[in-house]
Amino acid sequence: MLRRLHPDQPESFAFTPANQAWAEAQVAKFPEGRQASAIIPLLWRAQEQEGWLTRPAIEHVAGMLGMAYIRALEVATFYFMFQLSPVGSVAHVQVCGTTPCMLCGSEDLVAVCKERIAKRPHALSADGKFSWEEVECLGACANAPMAQIGKDYYEDLTAERLGWILDELAAGRVPPPGSQSGRFASEPAGGATTLTEGARLAHNASVDLALALGDTVKRIDGTERRG
Repeated sequence: MLRRLHPDQPESFAFTPANQAWAEAQVAKFPEGRQASAIIPLLWRAQEQEGWLTRPAIEHVAGMLGMAYIRALEVATFYFMFQLSPVGSVAHVQVCGTTPCMLCGSEDLVAVCKERIAKRPHALSADGKFSWEEVECLGACANAPMAQIGKDYYEDLTAERLGWILDELAAGRVPPPGSQSGRFASEPAGGATTLTEGARLAHNASVDLALALGDTVKRIDGTERRG
């Protein structure tokens, strides 16, 4: 797939003060002459701040790291984690379409995205709230089919459940991530066969953290301290 920058670009980019301080701290982790090693976390933070990765943002990060712009552009266009066009203001849905998910129904999830969001991937919904794309393996094969929305995995999905999740997000709520069929993690669909004794937490650590933060699909605006 040919990845190009979006034709409509903002005039400038600047990190928020908090994000600028965070970015400088990342750069400081590397020895003199190796600052370019911070390229991926800085591009990622720029994307988290703006929602997508703009040309001014790439240029800004390149300048911070003393890199030629083309070198930073090569990184941004190589990795599919970077969104080179505007995404939905509420959420960007990444549906895994690799073999295990496909065999378990990912095509039904794609159909929901086409019906509820837009016919084409990377296009915005009519209200601008959502966008979607099909991606390669996200590493949750035991809980297929799944999608990544924001920072979290939504697993054991059905078409109906994905539609409900979109409704919740559109209403300003963040539905609990993780398994949507009630599994704690990736135990067999019929239930755990080992470590069955003793009390179990309501959610695994990843889901607990997402619920505690309560902002899994929001952008990082620099007002909170993050690691």
